[in-house]
Amino acid sequence: MSTDIDAAAGPDAGRRDALADRLFQSMIASAELASVWLGLRLDLYELLREHGPATVAELAGRAGIDTRYAREWLEQQAVAGFLDVEPGPAGDPDQAAGEDWEIRRYRLPEPHAEVLLDADHPAHAGATAYWIGSLAEVLQRIPGLYRSGAGLPYPEYGADVRLAIANFNRPMFVNDLAGWFAATPGLQARLAADGARVLDAGCGIGWSSISLARAFPSLRVDGIDADEASIAEARQLAEGAGVAERVRFRVADAAELGAAGEGGYDAAFVFEALHDMARPVEALQAIRGLLAGDGVLIVADEKVAETFTAPGDEVERLNFGFSWWHCLPASRAETPSAAAGTALRPATVRRWAEQAGFAGLRELPVDHLFWRFYELRG
Repeated sequence: MSTDIDAAAGPDAGRRDALADRLFQSMIASAELASVWLGLRLDLYELLREHGPATVAELAGRAGIDTRYAREWLEQQAVAGFLDVEPGPAGDPDQAAGEDWEIRRYRLPEPHAEVLLDADHPAHAGATAYWIGSLAEVLQRIPGLYRSGAGLPYPEYGADVRLAIANFNRPMFVNDLAGWFAATPGLQARLAADGARVLDAGCGIGWSSISLARAFPSLRVDGIDADEASIAEARQLAEGAGVAERVRFRVADAAELGAAGEGGYDAAFVFEALHDMARPVEALQAIRGLLAGDGVLIVADEKVAETFTAPGDEVERLNFGFSWWHCLPASRAETPSAAAGTALRPATVRRWAEQAGFAGLRELPVDHLFWRFYELRG
């Protein structure tokens, strides 16, 4: 977007105009991301992949939606470059671009289908759209939280937040999880041993637990999460994955695990959940108490800068972009709360580990775009 404001406004005009353009581009991007959410919620992409190119009337009939709305969504998706428009019946590309919308056919390119629909594919990014659904669910409530200092319980962010988190991380668990442990000497062998047991704290809807069980065929996994809806979904997914006999899920607060009685775990894992915990030190203490004498805790959390830096890179911006409306308010729904927010710095993890009684912490040499890995022992 170009601004026609007089350039004589001063030496900061370029900076001003750059921000104006950035916000304009963000408006387009956020509106298009919301349109992807709609396509996923109504199975429109799935129908285009399953049945092939479709006219407006064909897609409307298959999806059970209004024809005029179907036309609007299809045209918007084509303008955005998400869908292709096929040439007309005579092979005339100009006909596809004309006003005869009733015969125009829309196609979902297979590379785009992999990104939008293939939840296990390394390039899957359709889950990003579910964040828009969750944000829409709660946005009008956020100003009130900022005034009162209150929090917003995780379940009130809706089903979309579970899908957003789980399906964004799912390709990493499915494709990369076993390789992460090569950085911890002896851990892979220990997980592969008969009778090995692990704890997956903050498991969400269970893809980390399921992936652990798939990677190590004799491993028994206990997944816990404080969210009842997540645990219910995790149990269903474990059944569908054929690992329910070795993967148990239950509703539990990690900070209250000391009263659970079970222990002797060979390893424990906290994948991208420590920063969300209201009582992280108590959670680490409880997990430590459930480990076998030589057991290890692996924590993976956000790969933010070591210290606050502004402006930040894309990973830093991503994490703060979620923190202000989701991670921080959700953690403040409990009292007391560490109120860490998403940007969990390494120094904070180290301090919490020491307070929890761990004798040693080291950062693992795992090459990961979004997460930093920690090994806690003793």
